[in-house]
Amino acid sequence: MSRLVDYFVIVGFDHEKERGGLSNGVILQRFPEINWEDTPFHDGIEWFCQPQGWALSTERSEPRFYVSVLTDVDANRHYCACLCFNETVAITPTKPADEDEESLDGSRPVANITHHSIMYAPKCLVIVSRQDYIDTFRNCLGIIYTVWVENLGVPLETLVGNLLGCVLVPPAGGPQVRFSIGAGDRQALQPPAAPPMPVTHTAVHMLLRLLGIHNSVTLWCAVMSEHKVLLLSLAAARLSAACRALAALMFPFRYAHVYIPLLPAGLAEVLATPTPFLIGVHSSLKEEVSELLDVIVADLDVGSLHIPAGVNIPQPEGKLLSSLQEALALVLQPELKSADSAFAPPAPSSSPPHMLDKEIRAVFMRTLAKLLQGYRHCLTIIRIHPAPVLTFHKAGFLGARGLSQCPFAVRLLESMFFNGLVAERGPPWRPTDIWDELVQNLPEQQRLESLNPELELQHLQELAMQLHLNENPNPQGVSAQAYSQRVLRPPEGASARIHQPPLPHLDTARVHDVIEEVTARNANNPKLSAIRLPAPRIIPPGASPTGAVEHTQLLLTNSARRLEVLRSCIAAIFECRYADARKSFPGVLRALRAPSARSALVRDLAARLPTNKHLLQHHQFELVVRLLNCALQSASALDEHSIAAAILPLATAYCRKLCTGVIQYAFMCIQEHQVWTSQQFWEAAFYQDVQRDIKALYIPSPAHHHRIPSPREDDEYISLLKAQEPSALEIAAEQMRLWPTLPQEKQRELIASEESTLYSQAIHYANRMVYLLLPLEGAGRRADVRGDDADRASNSITNSVAESDSADAESGFEEADPGEAGNNVIKMVSRFVDKVCTEGGVTAEHVRCLHQMIPGVVHMHLETLDAVARESRRLPPVQKPRIAWPALVSGEAGAGTALRALLLADGRGSALSQLLPAEGALFLTNYRLLFKGVPLDPYACEATVVRSFPLSALTREKGVRAAHAHLEHTLHDGLQLRAATFQLIKVALDEEVSSEQAEAFRKAVARLRHPPHPLLHFALAPRAPPPADLAQPKHHTLKGFAKKTLLKTARRAGLKPKPSKRQKYVLPSADARSLTSPPLMSSLSADTLSLEELELSGACGPGSGVSEGIDTHSRSLERVRERVYARDWARVGLAAPPFRLAHANALYTLCRSYPAVVAVPESISDESLRRATRCYRQSRVPLLSWRHPRTGALLARSAASHHKGVMGMLKSSSHQTPGPAQSGTETTSSLEQERYLATLVALTPASRGELEDSSLSLDSLLLCCEEQQHNHTPLLSKAAGTLGVLGRGSGGKGGTSAARHFGRWGSLKDRRQPSHLELYVPRQRLSTADLDSVSGDGGGSGNTNRRAALYVLSEKGASVALAGVEPVPVEYPDARHTKHAFKKLLRAAAPSAPQSPDEPGFFRLVEESGWLWQLRQLFQLSGAVVDLLDVQGSSVLLSLEDGWDVTAQISSLAQICLDPYYRTLEGFRIMVEKEWLALGHKFQQRSNLAATPQQGFTPTFLMFLDAVHQLQKQFPLAFEFNDYYLRFVAYHSVSCRFRTFLFDSEAQRAELGLAPADDRRVDASRLGVETGGSGGVAGAGGEGEDGRTSLGLFEYIERLHQRSPLFYNLLYTPDLDNPVLRPVSAVSSLEIWEYYVSEEMAHGVPYEPDLWLDERTQPTQRRLVVAGYDSISRCMPDAFTGLLERLRQLELELGHLPQKWRVRWDQLELPNTLELQRNASMCSGVVRRATAAAHRRSTLEVLARARMAAAPAPPAPAHRWAPAPAAAPARCDHCADLLWGPLETGVRCVDCGAACHERCADALALPCTRYKAPPPADRDRDRAVSSGVATLQSSSQQYYEQFSSNVAENRTHEGHLYKRGALLKGWKQRWFVLDSIKHQLRYYDAMEDSHCKGFIDLAEVLTVSQAAPAPGPPKKCDERSFFDLRTSRRTYNFCASDANAAQEWTEKLQACLQ
Repeated sequence: MSRLVDYFVIVGFDHEKERGGLSNGVILQRFPEINWEDTPFHDGIEWFCQPQGWALSTERSEPRFYVSVLTDVDANRHYCACLCFNETVAITPTKPADEDEESLDGSRPVANITHHSIMYAPKCLVIVSRQDYIDTFRNCLGIIYTVWVENLGVPLETLVGNLLGCVLVPPAGGPQVRFSIGAGDRQALQPPAAPPMPVTHTAVHMLLRLLGIHNSVTLWCAVMSEHKVLLLSLAAARLSAACRALAALMFPFRYAHVYIPLLPAGLAEVLATPTPFLIGVHSSLKEEVSELLDVIVADLDVGSLHIPAGVNIPQPEGKLLSSLQEALALVLQPELKSADSAFAPPAPSSSPPHMLDKEIRAVFMRTLAKLLQGYRHCLTIIRIHPAPVLTFHKAGFLGARGLSQCPFAVRLLESMFFNGLVAERGPPWRPTDIWDELVQNLPEQQRLESLNPELELQHLQELAMQLHLNENPNPQGVSAQAYSQRVLRPPEGASARIHQPPLPHLDTARVHDVIEEVTARNANNPKLSAIRLPAPRIIPPGASPTGAVEHTQLLLTNSARRLEVLRSCIAAIFECRYADARKSFPGVLRALRAPSARSALVRDLAARLPTNKHLLQHHQFELVVRLLNCALQSASALDEHSIAAAILPLATAYCRKLCTGVIQYAFMCIQEHQVWTSQQFWEAAFYQDVQRDIKALYIPSPAHHHRIPSPREDDEYISLLKAQEPSALEIAAEQMRLWPTLPQEKQRELIASEESTLYSQAIHYANRMVYLLLPLEGAGRRADVRGDDADRASNSITNSVAESDSADAESGFEEADPGEAGNNVIKMVSRFVDKVCTEGGVTAEHVRCLHQMIPGVVHMHLETLDAVARESRRLPPVQKPRIAWPALVSGEAGAGTALRALLLADGRGSALSQLLPAEGALFLTNYRLLFKGVPLDPYACEATVVRSFPLSALTREKGVRAAHAHLEHTLHDGLQLRAATFQLIKVALDEEVSSEQAEAFRKAVARLRHPPHPLLHFALAPRAPPPADLAQPKHHTLKGFAKKTLLKTARRAGLKPKPSKRQKYVLPSADARSLTSPPLMSSLSADTLSLEELELSGACGPGSGVSEGIDTHSRSLERVRERVYARDWARVGLAAPPFRLAHANALYTLCRSYPAVVAVPESISDESLRRATRCYRQSRVPLLSWRHPRTGALLARSAASHHKGVMGMLKSSSHQTPGPAQSGTETTSSLEQERYLATLVALTPASRGELEDSSLSLDSLLLCCEEQQHNHTPLLSKAAGTLGVLGRGSGGKGGTSAARHFGRWGSLKDRRQPSHLELYVPRQRLSTADLDSVSGDGGGSGNTNRRAALYVLSEKGASVALAGVEPVPVEYPDARHTKHAFKKLLRAAAPSAPQSPDEPGFFRLVEESGWLWQLRQLFQLSGAVVDLLDVQGSSVLLSLEDGWDVTAQISSLAQICLDPYYRTLEGFRIMVEKEWLALGHKFQQRSNLAATPQQGFTPTFLMFLDAVHQLQKQFPLAFEFNDYYLRFVAYHSVSCRFRTFLFDSEAQRAELGLAPADDRRVDASRLGVETGGSGGVAGAGGEGEDGRTSLGLFEYIERLHQRSPLFYNLLYTPDLDNPVLRPVSAVSSLEIWEYYVSEEMAHGVPYEPDLWLDERTQPTQRRLVVAGYDSISRCMPDAFTGLLERLRQLELELGHLPQKWRVRWDQLELPNTLELQRNASMCSGVVRRATAAAHRRSTLEVLARARMAAAPAPPAPAHRWAPAPAAAPARCDHCADLLWGPLETGVRCVDCGAACHERCADALALPCTRYKAPPPADRDRDRAVSSGVATLQSSSQQYYEQFSSNVAENRTHEGHLYKRGALLKGWKQRWFVLDSIKHQLRYYDAMEDSHCKGFIDLAEVLTVSQAAPAPGPPKKCDERSFFDLRTSRRTYNFCASDANAAQEWTEKLQACLQ
């Protein structure tokens, strides 16, 4: 029996503190005044009496009752029931009013209180109790309040004394108590039936009624997963009930964190606590708690639940959660079962609220019971006496239930709630309750429910009835209680009495006397002492945990056949049948993925263990260790299935003998698993073994001590023992029952026995942990360091770990420093010992002994590991297959010893799982680095795996550590080699490969990768070694480097030294003698080249004549003019007047990177060229590259001109030249530059007005689609993506989207951008105002339409002030960004490891690399060049960077798009040789081929080939060569097998004697007869010793092309009517090149035809072709190739000499039928015109943005997005993907109309154009100066505005209108704007507002008509000022200011609708 009430407290308002500026409460009286011994009084109750704070009020309020909960340090809850009422007080000022300002605290605001003001002060009557009887507390406080208010004559002291001393409450399960506190009342109190069951009444039902099912379940999950939960409400009763309900729904768990149902406002800082809590606060504090970032807030009044963004609430797995929600729906909504019935039965009667409350609780209880099914089987008992100590095997429970991946279950098991559940309900001997019965009966109920689902609701109702009976044990007592109870209540209005006296002061002595009297009377009551507590009993264990799903991958099941294979494999191992064991190993390893198979393995190995130590042979040991490693690898770190725990005794039993006295145990070979580092695993295994020993300690029969379950017992005996022996919990229950009856000596003996059992197991596990945590590898390295000295040492090593400890003296020897690994092991084992010994109650003396023992065990084991590591190296190697060298290309030879290795799988999906890992060797040759081997999988071991790549393509080499637990042999370090050809070789070196061999291999790779001289590359290696001086380093000293630099600078500036060393630099003469004079040749000896084709060696002697040198020079130049690039210039007309082929660079003195002959205008002399070189970087002056055959426009290229920087000053002047001369030289160079550009302008026909085609003007770039509207409908134009005018009915959406799609333009390079990807995302597009401002069009008619004759694509900052020349500053993908993009693309295409699910996928990585965005930029810039040359007829000069990277890319792409000749095999070769080889490209630096490694690989040429590949994909019939040709060129551009791409310029090739001797190639295809077989192309070096030096890549390709159509596009059909290609440059239209992702592991890379087997001679047989391994194109050729091969075979069978394939192909004649004629359909025409329009628009933007580059645009406002489903196909403004339909809905800016996906809204870089930009102030000046951009006429401006995605806001009509609301029908004035461009009627709150409140889409408007006056019109309005606007959704009512305004609005709207 315990007291009902502990304390009675009267709390009042503290007037003294109020006068001091603070409002607070004060305890006026408390009874009893002396604390009870068992229950102390809690301070701070006054805070909880008024949760909203103490304050005086001017109005009287009704009495209020609420309950607060206080929690003490022991987690016991104390309930504070408060009855609050008001008392009248008179406020008298304590000082005159005139003293306020003189007071010290005058800054405090003083309340405006009049003299003798009447106020109401709060006062509280508080009951403090440990009992949870809220209704009884309410009745008692009400009786006391009623006696005082009504003045019934009963002393209040008597009532308080009786309440404190008279009422005693029995514990749970006791009888009903009836009592009276002395006021004539009769009360009854009924304790619950079971002690731990919570009492909720209707609180749970109220919670779900307020929040709903979903929010309530989510809130329950948050509480169960220990989150911070905050409840809000205006009513304190709701907060208390909701907190009570959430705590009750956790049953059988108890909430163990901060629990405050009613938090006072003054303690709001408690919400910042880092611990979980369940708190309720008043809704007035909502704003203050809104800033909490990790608190889940539930508002009970509105039913909302706010979960912060960073909070993740775990939920039960899907089936359990769905069953919970469905059961709640059936309980709360019983009509759901019959809602769909055809003949609906009568509505079921709903249960009363108190029964619904219990049914809801029953649903949650059953959910937790399902989740914790079988939990008692995972309880581990480690101590029985003196008190039971239990732990829970969490990993075993998760594994048995299959909940390892359920975050809710894992979080629940790790919570404090679960630890409390184990401590409270774990003991097997205790009283039971409803929960134990539910856990016991639930499996049977679920079985019955599976047969009859209707039983689920019945079982719920039965459980709910048990809960109801727990709260009301006496059902008859409910009616009897209502009849017999009598509780006093005050009459209505009693609290509003004016003259109510204050609550009197209670007499303390009298209260004390009453308490003493009542207490003495209760002490003599025999009924109170006769109550019996419920008796304890054995708790049944229930059903075992089930639910884990077997591993079903590869059809793995626990079948008898698979287990038989496992047993036979183990039997073969122990019977020394190793071959049979290895054959079955793959199947066994697959089977071991299943937990049941792993358990069978462990049991079988344990059964074959004869003793505690089993010596195995070497092969047996290795195979057993491999099985154990595989079993551990398949298991997780948690060891859910106890596999690692079962392996522990096996690892210390199986061993092998290395030598005398040195034994290697299995645990030394299975250490590399994460499970051994998990302390949770060690604790669980320790507790399991302790429980086994405790169980053996108490088994009554002695025989059982000798037959303890061990791994050696068979399955039958184990099952028999389990059936006979009691479980550990049953034994513990029996011992707990007998414990009180045992004598004290027996009790002490049992306690000591259990403690010693824990101590001995702790010692055992400390040794086990040391064995498995100390690595064998570390010991081996330590032995290597000590070497032979360690063998001769006598253990006299200093630096002991614990010199001050006595453990060293006891061990008998001095110990060495264990190192970092040893110290970490000591710390971990010590933590483990502390944890388990503290929980198990081990004595402090034993714990200290353990801590002293651990360092000694570590040191002894380290010595053992040293010996084992030393002896393991002396084992004889396992016989392995012989290494066979692979097939090599001609001239390839081995460069080192092959390393035996294992090829591991990487992250590429093409690598088939059965092919890798493959066992073989890693080979190094002078050309390649390759691996060849066979798969380890016995089912695929007949295949051959080859991976290779050229050495010159190696980008990175690093050492890796490969996980080799599943491999047969122990492996050492590995290598990971990544190549620029998108190949990756990841190998693990074999154990026989020493570290010295691996290091020598890596050094050889580095030496061959970067040879000291270019002539040592593989393509040139057969030549004689270079001279010694050539192979030497360039500069030996800093002085030499500085001298060399100054000499180069001076020579490039045009200065030459005199023969005398003392003379200064002077300008050279311009006559012919300067070319052949000895001073010049001597000055060029170190920097320029001597050409063998010029044959000037004899002419340069001291005695040679000038005329002889000139004649020799002329003969040499005639041969130079016959080179391929010179012939191509002659083909396009650049060798005839008004152009010429100049020889100013014959000696490469003009520009070292230019060819010997260059194409320039005829009027430009050689001397002018020399002067102009000083204005350009690297002296690369503008050269003519191509001429348009129709327009005559020129395409020229050069480097960027020098700016006024340091290098510009260095290039343009000399330090030795005086000031006037310097200025004159600079002026001369600038004049020559201007003269050169003026000449290009003059040579352009467009500048002279010679073009008659009116369409070739810049107006066509804007008006190209105006003419299309006469032939096609707007819908067709919109679908085709044209820029045509759309109908009004479409609302402008489709046109805007089309304009956005085709108006996307390449981003401009900005080096300030931090992310390289942002450089390629379009940031801004041009509006009409922008084009107006840059084009010089002000709308005046006097300005003529001019266009520039020459456009100079230059860098930012470059300006050319010359008539007819328009500078176009552009941004482009420079080398730095290309290098970074390629590095990311390489990692995405060839990842080193498989990607995890949370990592970005392949396509995401490709997008993030920026490679496709750079390709898009190249297409846009080259497209602009194409349009300017072809459409406008203007010439283009590419003046970018140094003129050899992006310049070559743009020039080459533009020529391919313009000239069909370059799309042939011959033309593409000529174009590459001209643009890349002759005009120079830094192949050595970009491909990292220099002698010293450069910064990285920059594939500029590869990006160009990728762009050609994109063209080929979009125009598959326009190219004579196929995709394999491009991939072949891309591969060999970095392979160094051919000399073609080895050097940067023609000058370097000439210096080394590699210049082409004759460019006239013999066309072998004219012979018509195939003269050789497969040996016709034996290799690149089939022409003698020097063959490979005279054969380039394209010659090799031509030979292969003559033999077979390997590179030919058999679908090649040139379209002569449309020769110009205009590709789509959108990123969504670009494809990932097959070159990046393809792989063939059968023969290696598919770009070495010499290594292909002649598959034509193989007999025809059925074979399996596998993608990623075989070459599908060769195994399954196309129809054309197959027919040609069939013709060849037939000719051979007939005895004829086979014809060449090209002869047969040319003999084919197409039938002259109409079906084969290539007629353009309407669709293709629309698409072609749309693409042309997109290109022209892009060109216009490029030109216009060049004008805007100097004037930065003002910052644009942000977008305001609104959901807008697209009614027609549109394109996203960010990603250009389709934006249409219900699946791809998007958002649209309400201001500018930009549309995109929701996912792209945040990343959209386009600014919002809310207002139309005003014209600049100096617009007239720009109009006069600017040239080149066509002036926009009014019509073109209108068309451009309609379809620009960045349209400025257009206000057709605007004004104030009254609009009637749709809901409240009220009129409100708004500012309306009619926009005819966007087809919208927008409205704003005011005229000044920039944010639109809403808009009406005019596409939805049906009619606009005058309307009758509506009710409630605005004041002073005319009857005719009303009009209605009816849409498809609703009708809008408007009212204008007068009738005229209404008429004007109506006309404007109707005009927009027409």
